Amino acid sequence: MNDYSEDSLVEQPAIELFRKLGWETANCFYEKVGSNGTLGRDATSEVVLVPRLRSALVHLNPDLPSEAIELAIEELKRDRSVMSPSNANREVYHLLKNGVKVTFRGKENEETVENIQVIDWNEPSNNDFFLASQFWVTGEMYKRRADLVGFVNGLPLIFIELKASHKRMEHAYRDNLRDYKNAIPQIFWYNGLIILSNGSQSKIGSMTAEWEHFAEWKKINSEGEEGIVSLDTMIRGTCDPVHLLDIVENFTLFSEASGGIVKLVAKNHQYLGVNNATEALKQIENNSGRLGVFWHTQGSGKSFSMVFFSQKVLRKIPGNFTFLIVTDRLDLDNQIYKNFAGTGAVTEEEVQAENGDHLKELLREDHRYIFTLIQKFHTKKGETYPMLSDRKDIIVITDEAHRSQYDTLALNMRNALPKAAFIAFTGTPLIFGEEKTKEVFGDYVSIYNFKQSVDDGATVALYYENRIPELQLTNKELNEDLQQVIDEAELDPDQENKLEREFAREYHLITKG
Repeated sequence: MNDYSEDSLVEQPAIELFRKLGWETANCFYEKVGSNGTLGRDATSEVVLVPRLRSALVHLNPDLPSEAIELAIEELKRDRSVMSPSNANREVYHLLKNGVKVTFRGKENEETVENIQVIDWNEPSNNDFFLASQFWVTGEMYKRRADLVGFVNGLPLIFIELKASHKRMEHAYRDNLRDYKNAIPQIFWYNGLIILSNGSQSKIGSMTAEWEHFAEWKKINSEGEEGIVSLDTMIRGTCDPVHLLDIVENFTLFSEASGGIVKLVAKNHQYLGVNNATEALKQIENNSGRLGVFWHTQGSGKSFSMVFFSQKVLRKIPGNFTFLIVTDRLDLDNQIYKNFAGTGAVTEEEVQAENGDHLKELLREDHRYIFTLIQKFHTKKGETYPMLSDRKDIIVITDEAHRSQYDTLALNMRNALPKAAFIAFTGTPLIFGEEKTKEVFGDYVSIYNFKQSVDDGATVALYYENRIPELQLTNKELNEDLQQVIDEAELDPDQENKLEREFAREYHLITKG
Protein backbone atom coordinates (compact mmCIF):
# COMPACT_ATOMS: atom_id res chain seq x y z
CA MET A 1 0.00 0.00 0.00
CA ASN A 2 1.45 3.32 -1.01
CA ASP A 3 0.39 5.32 2.03
CA TYR A 4 -1.96 5.28 4.94
CA SER A 5 -4.55 7.59 3.39
CA GLU A 6 -5.07 5.33 0.40
CA ASP A 7 -5.75 2.37 2.66
CA SER A 8 -8.00 4.10 5.17
CA LEU A 9 -9.83 6.55 2.89
CA VAL A 10 -10.20 4.52 -0.30
CA GLU A 11 -9.51 0.81 0.05
CA GLN A 12 -11.13 -0.02 3.38
CA PRO A 13 -14.51 1.65 2.56
CA ALA A 14 -14.49 -0.19 -0.78
CA ILE A 15 -13.90 -3.54 0.93
CA GLU A 16 -16.68 -2.84 3.40
CA LEU A 17 -19.07 -2.05 0.55
CA PHE A 18 -18.21 -5.31 -1.21
CA ARG A 19 -18.95 -7.10 2.05
CA LYS A 20 -22.36 -5.43 2.25
CA LEU A 21 -23.07 -6.53 -1.33
CA GLY A 22 -22.56 -10.16 -0.35
CA TRP A 23 -18.89 -10.72 -1.13
CA GLU A 24 -16.62 -12.65 1.18
CA THR A 25 -13.45 -10.60 1.71
CA ALA A 26 -9.92 -11.24 2.92
CA ASN A 27 -6.65 -9.35 3.17
CA CYS A 28 -4.12 -11.54 1.37
CA PHE A 29 -0.95 -9.55 2.05
CA TYR A 30 0.41 -12.37 4.22
CA GLU A 31 -1.13 -15.21 2.20
CA LYS A 32 0.52 -18.57 2.73
CA VAL A 33 1.01 -20.63 -0.45
CA GLY A 34 1.69 -24.34 -0.87
CA SER A 35 0.20 -27.15 1.19
CA ASN A 36 -2.47 -25.94 3.57
CA GLY A 37 -2.17 -22.50 1.95
CA THR A 38 -4.51 -19.64 2.71
CA LEU A 39 -6.29 -19.63 -0.68
CA GLY A 40 -5.20 -23.01 -2.01
CA ARG A 41 -2.54 -21.67 -4.37
CA ASP A 42 0.66 -23.68 -4.84
CA ALA A 43 2.48 -20.55 -6.03
CA THR A 44 1.77 -16.85 -6.44
CA SER A 45 2.04 -17.29 -10.23
CA GLU A 46 -1.37 -19.00 -10.09
CA VAL A 47 -4.33 -16.66 -10.48
CA VAL A 48 -7.16 -19.22 -10.31
CA LEU A 49 -8.32 -20.19 -6.83
CA VAL A 50 -8.76 -23.89 -7.57
CA PRO A 51 -10.51 -24.97 -4.34
CA ARG A 52 -13.22 -22.34 -4.90
CA LEU A 53 -13.46 -23.22 -8.58
CA ARG A 54 -13.76 -26.94 -7.89
CA SER A 55 -16.42 -26.42 -5.23
CA ALA A 56 -18.44 -24.19 -7.58
CA LEU A 57 -18.23 -26.63 -10.51
CA VAL A 58 -19.37 -29.53 -8.32
CA HIS A 59 -22.26 -27.42 -7.04
CA LEU A 60 -23.33 -26.32 -10.55
CA ASN A 61 -22.86 -29.74 -12.16
CA PRO A 62 -23.98 -32.20 -9.46
CA ASP A 63 -24.61 -35.14 -11.81
CA LEU A 64 -21.19 -35.16 -13.46
CA PRO A 65 -18.26 -37.29 -12.28
CA SER A 66 -15.14 -35.82 -10.69
CA GLU A 67 -13.17 -36.69 -13.82
CA ALA A 68 -15.29 -34.29 -15.87
CA ILE A 69 -14.89 -31.57 -13.23
CA GLU A 70 -11.09 -31.96 -13.20
CA LEU A 71 -10.93 -31.80 -17.01
CA ALA A 72 -12.85 -28.53 -16.94
CA ILE A 73 -10.51 -27.12 -14.28
CA GLU A 74 -7.48 -28.03 -16.38
CA GLU A 75 -8.96 -26.32 -19.44
CA LEU A 76 -9.72 -23.16 -17.46
CA LYS A 77 -6.23 -23.12 -15.90
CA ARG A 78 -4.42 -23.89 -19.16
CA ASP A 79 -1.37 -21.75 -19.95
CA ARG A 80 -2.32 -19.21 -22.63
CA SER A 81 0.89 -17.19 -22.59
CA VAL A 82 1.60 -17.91 -26.28
CA MET A 83 -1.64 -16.17 -27.22
CA SER A 84 -2.15 -12.42 -27.37
CA PRO A 85 -3.78 -11.16 -24.15
CA SER A 86 -6.98 -10.21 -25.97
CA ASN A 87 -7.19 -13.58 -27.70
CA ALA A 88 -6.66 -15.36 -24.40
CA ASN A 89 -9.34 -13.24 -22.75
CA ARG A 90 -11.83 -13.95 -25.55
CA GLU A 91 -11.18 -17.68 -25.38
CA VAL A 92 -11.69 -17.78 -21.61
CA TYR A 93 -14.76 -15.52 -21.89
CA HIS A 94 -16.52 -18.01 -24.16
CA LEU A 95 -15.76 -20.79 -21.66
CA LEU A 96 -17.24 -18.73 -18.84
CA LYS A 97 -20.30 -17.76 -20.85
CA ASN A 98 -21.10 -21.00 -22.63
CA GLY A 99 -19.42 -23.66 -20.49
CA VAL A 100 -16.46 -26.00 -20.94
CA LYS A 101 -16.95 -28.99 -23.24
CA VAL A 102 -15.14 -32.09 -21.93
CA THR A 103 -14.79 -35.63 -23.23
CA PHE A 104 -14.34 -38.59 -20.87
CA ARG A 105 -15.16 -42.26 -20.46
CA GLY A 106 -18.54 -43.08 -18.97
CA LYS A 107 -19.53 -45.86 -16.58
CA GLU A 108 -19.47 -48.43 -19.37
CA ASN A 109 -16.26 -47.07 -20.89
CA GLU A 110 -18.20 -45.25 -23.62
CA GLU A 111 -16.99 -41.88 -24.85
CA THR A 112 -19.08 -39.18 -23.20
CA VAL A 113 -19.20 -35.48 -24.05
CA GLU A 114 -20.59 -33.03 -21.50
CA ASN A 115 -20.74 -29.25 -21.13
CA ILE A 116 -19.57 -28.05 -17.73
CA GLN A 117 -21.34 -24.93 -16.45
CA VAL A 118 -18.82 -22.50 -14.94
CA ILE A 119 -21.11 -19.68 -13.76
CA ASP A 120 -24.83 -19.66 -13.01
CA TRP A 121 -25.83 -16.54 -14.92
CA ASN A 122 -29.49 -16.77 -13.96
CA GLU A 123 -29.13 -17.15 -10.18
CA PRO A 124 -26.26 -15.03 -8.86
CA SER A 125 -26.66 -16.51 -5.38
CA ASN A 126 -25.59 -19.91 -6.74
CA ASN A 127 -22.08 -18.57 -7.29
CA ASP A 128 -19.14 -17.85 -5.00
CA PHE A 129 -18.06 -14.19 -4.72
CA PHE A 130 -14.70 -13.50 -3.07
CA LEU A 131 -12.76 -10.23 -2.88
CA ALA A 132 -9.03 -10.43 -2.24
CA SER A 133 -7.16 -7.29 -1.16
CA GLN A 134 -3.38 -6.97 -1.45
CA PHE A 135 -3.23 -9.98 -3.77
CA TRP A 136 0.29 -11.03 -4.81
CA VAL A 137 0.90 -12.31 -8.36
CA THR A 138 4.22 -13.38 -9.85
CA GLY A 139 4.93 -13.13 -13.57
CA GLU A 140 7.87 -14.41 -15.58
CA MET A 141 10.19 -11.73 -14.21
CA TYR A 142 8.33 -9.58 -11.72
CA LYS A 143 6.05 -9.84 -8.71
CA ARG A 144 3.20 -7.40 -8.26
CA ARG A 145 0.54 -6.74 -5.61
CA ALA A 146 -2.95 -5.89 -6.80
CA ASP A 147 -5.13 -3.66 -4.63
CA LEU A 148 -8.43 -5.51 -5.09
CA VAL A 149 -9.28 -8.58 -7.16
CA GLY A 150 -12.83 -9.91 -7.36
CA PHE A 151 -13.16 -13.67 -7.90
CA VAL A 152 -16.34 -15.35 -9.11
CA ASN A 153 -16.17 -19.11 -8.58
CA GLY A 154 -12.42 -18.79 -8.10
CA LEU A 155 -11.83 -16.88 -11.35
CA PRO A 156 -10.50 -13.27 -11.26
CA LEU A 157 -13.20 -11.31 -13.07
CA ILE A 158 -12.64 -7.88 -11.45
CA PHE A 159 -9.38 -5.95 -11.19
CA ILE A 160 -9.38 -2.70 -9.19
CA GLU A 161 -6.47 -0.28 -8.96
CA LEU A 162 -6.76 2.42 -6.31
CA LYS A 163 -4.85 5.66 -5.81
CA ALA A 164 -4.80 8.08 -2.92
CA SER A 165 -7.49 10.73 -3.14
CA HIS A 166 -5.01 13.53 -3.86
CA LYS A 167 -3.45 11.71 -6.83
CA ARG A 168 -4.56 11.94 -10.44
CA MET A 169 -6.54 8.91 -11.49
CA GLU A 170 -4.87 8.80 -14.89
CA HIS A 171 -1.68 7.71 -13.11
CA ALA A 172 -3.50 4.51 -12.06
CA TYR A 173 -3.75 3.70 -15.75
CA ARG A 174 -0.45 4.94 -17.15
CA ASP A 175 1.83 4.04 -14.25
CA ASN A 176 0.17 1.01 -12.67
CA LEU A 177 -2.29 -0.77 -14.96
CA ARG A 178 0.06 -0.77 -17.94
CA ASP A 179 2.77 -2.25 -15.73
CA TYR A 180 0.43 -4.95 -14.38
CA LYS A 181 -0.61 -5.99 -17.90
CA ASN A 182 3.04 -6.42 -18.87
CA ALA A 183 4.33 -7.95 -15.64
CA ILE A 184 1.43 -10.29 -14.68
CA PRO A 185 -0.60 -10.78 -17.87
CA GLN A 186 -2.15 -14.08 -16.72
CA ILE A 187 -4.56 -12.36 -14.32
CA PHE A 188 -6.12 -10.51 -17.27
CA TRP A 189 -6.91 -13.67 -19.23
CA TYR A 190 -10.01 -13.99 -17.02
CA ASN A 191 -10.81 -10.33 -16.55
CA GLY A 192 -14.36 -9.07 -17.03
CA LEU A 193 -13.82 -5.43 -16.12
CA ILE A 194 -11.22 -3.05 -14.71
CA ILE A 195 -11.97 -0.23 -12.27
CA LEU A 196 -9.60 2.67 -11.58
CA SER A 197 -10.36 5.03 -8.71
CA ASN A 198 -8.95 7.56 -6.27
CA GLY A 199 -12.09 7.47 -4.14
CA SER A 200 -13.73 10.62 -5.47
CA GLN A 201 -13.36 9.75 -9.14
CA SER A 202 -13.78 6.31 -10.68
CA LYS A 203 -13.70 4.89 -14.19
CA ILE A 204 -14.38 1.50 -15.72
CA GLY A 205 -12.98 -0.12 -18.85
CA SER A 206 -12.04 -3.37 -20.54
CA MET A 207 -8.66 -5.09 -20.54
CA THR A 208 -7.93 -3.70 -24.04
CA ALA A 209 -9.24 -0.16 -23.45
CA GLU A 210 -6.97 2.85 -23.75
CA TRP A 211 -7.29 5.55 -21.09
CA GLU A 212 -9.64 7.71 -23.17
CA HIS A 213 -12.12 4.81 -23.37
CA PHE A 214 -12.41 4.35 -19.61
CA ALA A 215 -15.70 5.87 -18.50
CA GLU A 216 -17.58 6.93 -15.40
CA TRP A 217 -20.55 4.97 -14.06
CA LYS A 218 -22.91 7.52 -12.52
CA LYS A 219 -26.22 5.69 -12.15
CA ILE A 220 -27.04 2.36 -10.57
CA ASN A 221 -30.55 1.22 -11.45
CA SER A 222 -32.30 3.77 -13.67
CA GLU A 223 -31.80 6.72 -15.99
CA GLY A 224 -33.93 8.88 -13.71
CA GLU A 225 -31.34 8.87 -10.94
CA GLU A 226 -29.18 11.88 -10.29
CA GLY A 227 -25.78 10.99 -11.69
CA ILE A 228 -23.11 10.73 -8.99
CA VAL A 229 -19.41 10.20 -9.66
CA SER A 230 -18.01 8.17 -6.77
CA LEU A 231 -16.39 4.82 -6.01
CA ASP A 232 -19.52 3.90 -4.05
CA THR A 233 -21.73 4.39 -7.12
CA MET A 234 -19.23 2.54 -9.32
CA ILE A 235 -19.11 -0.51 -7.04
CA ARG A 236 -22.85 -0.65 -6.46
CA GLY A 237 -23.54 -0.21 -10.16
CA THR A 238 -21.04 -2.71 -11.54
CA CYS A 239 -19.96 -5.09 -8.75
CA ASP A 240 -23.26 -5.94 -7.14
CA PRO A 241 -23.52 -9.65 -8.10
CA VAL A 242 -26.67 -9.13 -10.20
CA HIS A 243 -25.19 -6.20 -12.12
CA LEU A 244 -21.76 -7.79 -12.50
CA LEU A 245 -23.08 -10.99 -14.04
CA ASP A 246 -25.40 -9.02 -16.33
CA ILE A 247 -22.51 -6.83 -17.56
CA VAL A 248 -20.15 -9.75 -18.13
CA GLU A 249 -22.75 -12.00 -19.76
CA ASN A 250 -24.75 -9.54 -21.85
CA PHE A 251 -22.79 -6.32 -22.20
CA THR A 252 -19.41 -7.58 -23.36
CA LEU A 253 -18.34 -7.79 -27.01
CA PHE A 254 -15.15 -8.61 -28.86
CA SER A 255 -14.72 -6.69 -32.09
CA GLU A 256 -12.27 -7.54 -34.85
CA ALA A 257 -10.32 -4.38 -35.65
CA SER A 258 -7.38 -3.62 -37.91
CA GLY A 259 -5.04 -3.53 -34.91
CA GLY A 260 -6.37 -6.76 -33.41
CA ILE A 261 -9.20 -7.74 -31.09
CA VAL A 262 -10.86 -4.96 -29.11
CA LYS A 263 -12.93 -5.86 -26.08
CA LEU A 264 -15.98 -3.65 -25.54
CA VAL A 265 -17.73 -3.32 -22.18
CA ALA A 266 -20.93 -1.29 -22.27
CA LYS A 267 -20.97 2.24 -20.94
CA ASN A 268 -23.41 3.16 -18.18
CA HIS A 269 -25.96 4.74 -20.57
CA GLN A 270 -25.86 1.69 -22.86
CA TYR A 271 -26.39 -0.70 -19.97
CA LEU A 272 -29.39 1.19 -18.60
CA GLY A 273 -30.90 1.92 -22.02
CA VAL A 274 -30.65 -1.62 -23.35
CA ASN A 275 -32.12 -3.04 -20.16
CA ASN A 276 -35.04 -0.60 -20.54
CA ALA A 277 -35.59 -1.86 -24.09
CA THR A 278 -35.34 -5.49 -22.96
CA GLU A 279 -37.97 -4.87 -20.29
CA ALA A 280 -40.21 -3.27 -22.92
CA LEU A 281 -39.99 -6.47 -24.96
CA LYS A 282 -41.05 -8.49 -21.94
CA GLN A 283 -44.16 -6.25 -21.78
CA ILE A 284 -44.98 -6.74 -25.47
CA GLU A 285 -48.55 -7.83 -24.73
CA ASN A 286 -49.18 -4.54 -22.95
CA ASN A 287 -47.46 -2.17 -25.39
CA SER A 288 -48.77 -3.79 -28.60
CA GLY A 289 -45.25 -4.29 -29.92
CA ARG A 290 -44.31 -0.63 -29.58
CA LEU A 291 -41.00 -1.05 -27.78
CA GLY A 292 -40.14 2.65 -27.83
CA VAL A 293 -37.77 5.27 -29.16
CA PHE A 294 -34.14 4.76 -28.09
CA TRP A 295 -32.60 8.24 -28.30
CA HIS A 296 -28.87 8.17 -27.66
CA THR A 297 -27.02 11.12 -29.13
CA GLN A 298 -24.64 10.64 -32.03
CA GLY A 299 -21.22 9.34 -31.08
CA SER A 300 -22.43 7.48 -27.99
CA GLY A 301 -22.19 3.95 -29.39
CA LYS A 302 -25.75 3.59 -30.64
CA SER A 303 -24.99 0.87 -33.19
CA PHE A 304 -23.25 -1.24 -30.52
CA SER A 305 -26.28 -0.73 -28.29
CA MET A 306 -28.28 -2.45 -31.05
CA VAL A 307 -25.91 -5.42 -30.78
CA PHE A 308 -26.14 -5.52 -26.98
CA PHE A 309 -29.95 -5.39 -27.19
CA SER A 310 -30.37 -8.12 -29.78
CA GLN A 311 -27.77 -10.40 -28.21
CA LYS A 312 -29.34 -10.12 -24.76
CA VAL A 313 -32.80 -10.84 -26.15
CA LEU A 314 -31.56 -13.95 -27.98
CA ARG A 315 -29.81 -15.23 -24.87
CA LYS A 316 -32.22 -14.31 -22.09
CA ILE A 317 -35.76 -14.20 -23.48
CA PRO A 318 -37.36 -17.44 -24.72
CA GLY A 319 -38.32 -17.38 -28.39
CA ASN A 320 -37.05 -17.77 -31.92
CA PHE A 321 -36.45 -14.08 -32.55
CA THR A 322 -35.52 -12.52 -35.88
CA PHE A 323 -34.14 -8.99 -35.94
CA LEU A 324 -34.78 -6.90 -39.04
CA ILE A 325 -32.41 -3.92 -39.03
CA VAL A 326 -33.74 -1.15 -41.30
CA THR A 327 -31.91 1.99 -42.42
CA ASP A 328 -32.46 4.49 -45.22
CA ARG A 329 -28.86 4.92 -46.40
CA LEU A 330 -26.49 2.39 -47.92
CA ASP A 331 -23.50 3.60 -45.89
CA LEU A 332 -25.47 3.16 -42.66
CA ASP A 333 -26.63 -0.29 -43.71
CA ASN A 334 -23.04 -1.36 -44.39
CA GLN A 335 -21.71 0.20 -41.19
CA ILE A 336 -24.28 -1.48 -38.96
CA TYR A 337 -23.84 -4.83 -40.70
CA LYS A 338 -20.05 -4.61 -40.18
CA ASN A 339 -20.56 -3.87 -36.49
CA PHE A 340 -22.79 -6.92 -36.06
CA ALA A 341 -20.49 -9.15 -38.11
CA GLY A 342 -17.30 -7.80 -36.53
CA THR A 343 -18.52 -8.68 -33.04
CA GLY A 344 -19.59 -12.18 -34.07
CA ALA A 345 -23.29 -11.48 -33.61
CA VAL A 346 -23.99 -12.30 -37.26
CA THR A 347 -22.58 -15.60 -38.45
CA GLU A 348 -24.82 -16.15 -41.47
CA GLU A 349 -23.82 -14.96 -44.92
CA GLU A 350 -25.99 -13.11 -47.45
CA VAL A 351 -28.42 -11.61 -44.93
CA GLN A 352 -28.11 -8.11 -46.39
CA ALA A 353 -31.03 -7.74 -48.78
CA GLU A 354 -29.70 -7.10 -52.28
CA ASN A 355 -33.06 -6.11 -53.76
CA GLY A 356 -36.77 -6.27 -53.08
CA ASP A 357 -37.13 -9.90 -54.14
CA HIS A 358 -34.18 -10.96 -52.01
CA LEU A 359 -35.73 -9.16 -49.03
CA LYS A 360 -39.00 -11.06 -49.49
CA GLU A 361 -37.05 -14.31 -49.65
CA LEU A 362 -35.12 -13.54 -46.46
CA LEU A 363 -38.28 -12.60 -44.55
CA ARG A 364 -39.98 -15.85 -45.53
CA GLU A 365 -37.00 -17.82 -44.22
CA ASP A 366 -35.77 -18.24 -40.64
CA HIS A 367 -32.79 -15.96 -39.92
CA ARG A 368 -31.61 -14.39 -36.69
CA TYR A 369 -30.64 -11.16 -38.45
CA ILE A 370 -31.68 -9.46 -41.69
CA PHE A 371 -30.36 -6.09 -42.87
CA THR A 372 -32.11 -3.93 -45.42
CA LEU A 373 -32.75 -0.44 -46.74
CA ILE A 374 -36.34 0.63 -46.30
CA GLN A 375 -36.36 1.49 -50.01
CA LYS A 376 -36.43 -2.25 -50.75
CA PHE A 377 -40.01 -2.40 -49.48
CA HIS A 378 -41.11 -0.93 -52.81
CA THR A 379 -44.06 -1.92 -54.99
CA LYS A 380 -45.32 -0.93 -58.39
CA LYS A 381 -47.91 1.82 -58.48
CA GLY A 382 -51.28 0.57 -57.32
CA GLU A 383 -49.95 -2.65 -55.79
CA THR A 384 -50.29 -3.62 -52.14
CA TYR A 385 -47.25 -5.11 -50.45
CA PRO A 386 -47.97 -8.75 -49.54
CA MET A 387 -47.83 -10.13 -46.01
CA LEU A 388 -44.60 -12.07 -45.71
CA SER A 389 -44.81 -13.27 -42.12
CA ASP A 390 -47.32 -13.13 -39.29
CA ARG A 391 -44.72 -14.16 -36.72
CA LYS A 392 -44.88 -12.31 -33.39
CA ASP A 393 -41.17 -12.82 -32.74
CA ILE A 394 -39.84 -10.52 -35.43
CA ILE A 395 -38.33 -7.34 -34.01
CA VAL A 396 -37.83 -4.43 -36.40
CA ILE A 397 -34.94 -2.16 -35.39
CA THR A 398 -34.99 1.08 -37.35
CA ASP A 399 -32.09 3.50 -37.39
CA GLU A 400 -33.00 7.20 -37.57
CA ALA A 401 -36.61 6.14 -38.04
CA HIS A 402 -38.15 9.60 -38.14
CA ARG A 403 -36.29 10.54 -41.33
CA SER A 404 -38.10 8.40 -43.87
CA GLN A 405 -40.12 5.66 -42.23
CA TYR A 406 -43.61 7.08 -42.68
CA ASP A 407 -44.24 7.13 -46.38
CA THR A 408 -45.53 4.27 -48.54
CA LEU A 409 -42.38 2.22 -47.94
CA ALA A 410 -42.99 2.19 -44.19
CA LEU A 411 -46.62 1.18 -44.73
CA ASN A 412 -45.37 -1.66 -46.93
CA MET A 413 -43.02 -2.78 -44.16
CA ARG A 414 -45.87 -2.94 -41.67
CA ASN A 415 -48.13 -4.73 -44.16
CA ALA A 416 -45.40 -7.31 -44.67
CA LEU A 417 -44.94 -7.87 -40.90
CA PRO A 418 -48.27 -7.08 -39.23
CA LYS A 419 -47.40 -8.70 -35.88
CA ALA A 420 -43.80 -7.56 -35.60
CA ALA A 421 -42.49 -5.42 -32.73
CA PHE A 422 -40.85 -2.08 -33.54
CA ILE A 423 -38.08 -0.15 -31.79
CA ALA A 424 -36.53 3.04 -33.14
CA PHE A 425 -32.88 3.93 -32.53
CA THR A 426 -32.05 7.56 -33.16
CA GLY A 427 -29.20 9.96 -32.51
CA THR A 428 -31.42 13.06 -32.56
CA PRO A 429 -34.59 13.91 -30.60
CA LEU A 430 -38.03 13.88 -32.12
CA ILE A 431 -39.16 17.33 -33.20
CA PHE A 432 -42.47 18.94 -34.00
CA GLY A 433 -44.14 17.14 -36.88
CA GLU A 434 -42.63 13.76 -35.96
CA GLU A 435 -45.22 12.76 -33.39
CA LYS A 436 -46.19 9.87 -35.66
CA THR A 437 -42.96 8.20 -34.60
CA LYS A 438 -44.45 7.70 -31.15
CA GLU A 439 -47.67 6.35 -32.67
CA VAL A 440 -45.69 3.55 -34.31
CA PHE A 441 -42.84 2.97 -31.85
CA GLY A 442 -44.20 4.22 -28.55
CA ASP A 443 -42.68 6.81 -26.24
CA TYR A 444 -39.02 7.19 -25.39
CA VAL A 445 -37.65 3.97 -23.89
CA SER A 446 -34.23 5.50 -23.23
CA ILE A 447 -32.74 8.99 -23.41
CA TYR A 448 -29.05 9.91 -23.45
CA ASN A 449 -28.94 13.43 -24.79
CA PHE A 450 -26.15 15.64 -26.09
CA LYS A 451 -25.56 17.41 -22.78
CA GLN A 452 -25.25 14.13 -20.90
CA SER A 453 -22.79 12.88 -23.49
CA VAL A 454 -20.68 16.05 -23.23
CA ASP A 455 -20.75 15.84 -19.42
CA ASP A 456 -19.53 12.25 -19.64
CA GLY A 457 -16.78 13.16 -22.07
CA ALA A 458 -18.23 10.88 -24.77
CA THR A 459 -18.90 13.80 -27.12
CA VAL A 460 -16.89 16.96 -27.71
CA ALA A 461 -18.86 20.12 -26.91
CA LEU A 462 -19.92 22.35 -29.80
CA TYR A 463 -19.66 26.12 -29.54
CA TYR A 464 -21.53 28.66 -31.68
CA GLU A 465 -20.02 32.04 -32.36
CA ASN A 466 -22.60 34.62 -33.33
CA ARG A 467 -20.96 36.97 -35.82
CA ILE A 468 -21.71 38.59 -39.16
CA PRO A 469 -19.81 36.93 -41.98
CA GLU A 470 -17.30 39.08 -43.80
CA LEU A 471 -18.50 39.87 -47.32
CA GLN A 472 -16.95 41.99 -50.03
CA LEU A 473 -18.88 43.97 -52.64
CA THR A 474 -17.19 43.68 -56.03
CA ASN A 475 -19.75 45.68 -58.10
CA LYS A 476 -19.50 49.36 -57.10
CA GLU A 477 -22.37 50.22 -59.46
CA LEU A 478 -24.79 47.76 -57.79
CA ASN A 479 -27.41 50.38 -56.86
CA GLU A 480 -27.60 51.80 -60.38
CA ASP A 481 -27.68 48.35 -61.97
CA LEU A 482 -30.51 47.19 -59.69
CA GLN A 483 -32.55 50.29 -60.46
CA GLN A 484 -32.10 49.71 -64.19
CA VAL A 485 -33.31 46.10 -63.86
CA ILE A 486 -36.38 47.22 -61.91
CA ASP A 487 -37.20 49.94 -64.44
CA GLU A 488 -36.93 47.54 -67.34
CA ALA A 489 -39.25 45.09 -65.58
CA GLU A 490 -42.06 47.70 -65.69
CA LEU A 491 -43.54 46.63 -62.33
CA ASP A 492 -46.83 48.03 -61.08
CA PRO A 493 -46.89 49.76 -57.63
CA ASP A 494 -48.00 46.61 -55.76
CA GLN A 495 -45.23 44.53 -57.32
CA GLU A 496 -42.67 47.21 -56.49
CA ASN A 497 -43.80 47.25 -52.83
CA LYS A 498 -43.57 43.45 -52.62
CA LEU A 499 -40.11 43.47 -54.16
CA GLU A 500 -38.99 46.13 -51.71
CA ARG A 501 -40.22 44.11 -48.71
CA GLU A 502 -38.56 40.87 -49.86
CA PHE A 503 -35.34 42.52 -50.92
CA ALA A 504 -34.95 44.42 -47.65
CA ARG A 505 -34.19 41.11 -45.89
CA GLU A 506 -31.11 40.41 -48.02
CA TYR A 507 -29.86 43.84 -49.12
CA HIS A 508 -27.86 44.65 -45.99
CA LEU A 509 -25.78 41.51 -46.51
CA ILE A 510 -25.31 41.98 -50.23
CA THR A 511 -24.10 45.57 -49.85
CA LYS A 512 -21.90 45.08 -46.77
CA GLY A 513 -18.33 45.95 -47.70
